[in-house]
Amino acid sequence: MTDETTRNKSTSRRRGGGPRAVATLVPRLTRKALGKRGFSEAGVITEWAAIVGEERARVCRPEKLVFPRGERSDGTLHLLVAGPAAVEVQHDAPRIIERINGYFGYAAVNALKLVNAPVSAPKAIQKEPRRHPADPAALAEMREKLRVVDDPELRQVLDRLGESVISNAGE
Repeated sequence: MTDETTRNKSTSRRRGGGPRAVATLVPRLTRKALGKRGFSEAGVITEWAAIVGEERARVCRPEKLVFPRGERSDGTLHLLVAGPAAVEVQHDAPRIIERINGYFGYAAVNALKLVNAPVSAPKAIQKEPRRHPADPAALAEMREKLRVVDDPELRQVLDRLGESVISNAGE
């Protein structure tokens, strides 16, 4: 291989190694910011609803994780908890700690400290906005047009999509 060929190959390569999914970059990009709050792993925040369940995730969320000096286990997880739900979360603390430790794979959390504060549910589990009732005439017209679709499964999917579009048209 000549020097010219080697130089062309090296300059034509992408510096970052090619396209990658953004999700693969998140842990490295957030490590410093989350590390200051004691979260060595972003997953406890991003997967909070999966760890504790959607019902609990609506009323509490992790604020920070504090470990004893020089340790990375037996920490105290500070949870923001919405008002009266604090009693339920406190009662359910052993199960929450067990689920968190199961997520980490070791005894990362030993105790919970509840902080009374308003909590907004993560976008993934917020309730869907109320839909306006669909116009019956528009629905009948749409369904008449869908009769030409032979595949019943496709027709059903298109029907749901059309109904959703027609319902939200009044917003």
